[in-house]
Amino acid sequence: MNELLASVLRAHGGLERWETFGEVMATVVSGGELLDRKAPQSPEPRRVTVGTKAQTSLITPFGAADKLARFTPSRVTVEALDGKVLTERKNPRDHFGGHDLDTPWDPLDRAYFGGYTQWIYLNAPFALALPGVTVEEETPLRQGEETWRALRVTFPPTIVSHSPVQKFFFGDDFLLRRQDYTLDIAGGGYVANYAFDLSGSNGLLIPNRRRAYLCDGNYQVLKDRLLIWIDYADIKFS
Repeated sequence: MNELLASVLRAHGGLERWETFGEVMATVVSGGELLDRKAPQSPEPRRVTVGTKAQTSLITPFGAADKLARFTPSRVTVEALDGKVLTERKNPRDHFGGHDLDTPWDPLDRAYFGGYTQWIYLNAPFALALPGVTVEEETPLRQGEETWRALRVTFPPTIVSHSPVQKFFFGDDFLLRRQDYTLDIAGGGYVANYAFDLSGSNGLLIPNRRRAYLCDGNYQVLKDRLLIWIDYADIKFS
C-alpha cells in the first residue's frame, strides 16, 4: 500500500476497523449555488444511508415526507416509503450529456448526484483502499502556513464520482483537508472541496462539514463561488 495512504488510514481510525462495518448513516443539511441553480430543495434535514463496500445510497425524505431516493451507479429510483417505485432511470450518468452549471436537474438527476457524493464523502478516505482504486503521491499544496501532502486518486469505472481522477490533500496529522476534482456532470468545472470538523464515530474520524468552491483552471479558489455546503450530524457506522 502507498505509504501516505497507509498513514492517512491509520489517522482516521484504521482500515481494519472500517472494514468491519457495512454501512454509514448521517443526517444531512445542504445548499449552495449549484443546488440553487440545478434543483432548489427544502431546507429540512435528510437521513442518508450509504454502503461501505458496494456503492449504494438511500436518501429520505426526498422531495416529500412520503418519498425516498435510492442510488446505485447503474440505476436510480424515487420510491414511496413502502418500496413502490414511482420513477426510475437506468444508466443515469448518460442523462448528464451536454449539461453545464445552468442545466436544470430533474429529481432523478438530483438523486444520482446526491447518491454518489454522499457515498464518496462518508467513506473517504477509506474508499481509496478499495479494489481497483489507484493512488500515487504528488506535489504538496501550500495552504496558508501549512503544507498539505497530496494523493492523486484514479477510480475504476465501477465507482462513479465527480471525475475519474481526483486529488486528496492531508495535513501534518494525516487528516483530510481538501478534495479537488472536475464536476463532469455539470460541464467539467474545477472544484476544491474542503473538509472541516472531523470527529469520531465508532472509532473513525469523518468530516462534519464540507465546503466546495468553484476554482479557476489552476485550482485557485474563487471565494465568492460556494457551489455546495454540507453539514452532517449523527454520523454512525453499523
